[in-house]
Amino acid sequence: MIAALVIFLATYLFLAGAELPFLKLDRPGGAVAGAVAMVAFRVLTPDQVYREAISWDTIVLLLGMMVLSSLMARAGIFRWISWAALKRAHGPRTLLLAVVAVAGGLSAILVNDTICLMCTPIVLALVEEARLPPLPYLLGLAFASNAGSVATLTGNPQNMLIGTLSGIHYAEFAKALVAPALLSLGSVYLVLRIAFRRELAQAPRLESHLPEPPLQPGHALLCFGALAFVVAGFFAGYSLAWTAMLGAALLLILTRGDPREIFAQVDGVLLLFFAALFVVTYGVAHAGLAERLYRVLEPAFGSDAMQQAFRFGAFTVIACQIVSNVPFVLLAGHWIAKMADPHLAWLSLALVSTLAGNLTPVASVANLIVLESAGNKGKIPFLRFLAVGAGATFLPLALGLAALLAERRLGLLSR
Repeated sequence: MIAALVIFLATYLFLAGAELPFLKLDRPGGAVAGAVAMVAFRVLTPDQVYREAISWDTIVLLLGMMVLSSLMARAGIFRWISWAALKRAHGPRTLLLAVVAVAGGLSAILVNDTICLMCTPIVLALVEEARLPPLPYLLGLAFASNAGSVATLTGNPQNMLIGTLSGIHYAEFAKALVAPALLSLGSVYLVLRIAFRRELAQAPRLESHLPEPPLQPGHALLCFGALAFVVAGFFAGYSLAWTAMLGAALLLILTRGDPREIFAQVDGVLLLFFAALFVVTYGVAHAGLAERLYRVLEPAFGSDAMQQAFRFGAFTVIACQIVSNVPFVLLAGHWIAKMADPHLAWLSLALVSTLAGNLTPVASVANLIVLESAGNKGKIPFLRFLAVGAGATFLPLALGLAALLAERRLGLLSR
């Protein structure tokens, strides 16, 4: 147990972003080192790693959605949608609304991190062409991708984990969290309009002369068909992982492109990071540490489902700032079954852990992707980000949790 505790603390030190002068390990490197240490110090056996620790369904689902997104990007769909949004926007505020709506809508269907990766260069091109301040639109992309991804099990990596661990049906999850996601998107737009009211008021009218980006109509049609097929399979109750992979494989065959180009855009580091985190958290649970930690924290969470929703939610917001949302969800997943209403706890964990990503730049991968991809145009002082991020976190959280608890009171949440 001591070995598991030391490995756990060392791994989560790297997940919290700590930089040690004698080690050059980032989050994925720290997670991989922790996973190997769990085997090297005999906390787990290699057989347990292969058979029990890693949730292969989550890895395969994430891979399938990444391939689908990559094929849609190659068809020019994301660029064309962004161009169409600019052409229909009549002013800076309307364009901000379009960015929030498009980013949130796409992230509800595809993976939010991928949407941020594909759309950040497009948003930068739009605002440069229209001579607009970039920050409101970049933050709109990041915050809205988080808020919109709340709606479905495939919207973000932590929701995928929750779907695998909880066994909640795709349609059941969406039924519960679509309303909180819509309220969150509206809140994000309102917060950004208020926070950047001066910049938006002084911005010129939109007179874009960007040419229509190339779109491959045949490939785009196939992409939309494959996406509709995959989502229909999700709602029908088929395996999320293998439905996504089937759609991706069919699209690879039908579009007849070079698969190497598509696979090159898949974030293999993220997949490895996930697998390593599975091993570390399983080792913690196997050694009994997760159970002991929960017993220490349990009195603070309360015994009533409503108390737990708020208190555990507050703890989740804080924890996600320290170690990010995906590692925390993996650890907290061992605690949910012990709560007063596990079904509500899973749903609120998905909502809170996702929206908590808006609070600080490092709280979600989506934020990091947007700000790092934007370079100098994405530079924002930490305290300014925190001030705007607080509004884009706590207002959506208040409305989203209120909607979720109202659904529970009305008996709309299946158990």
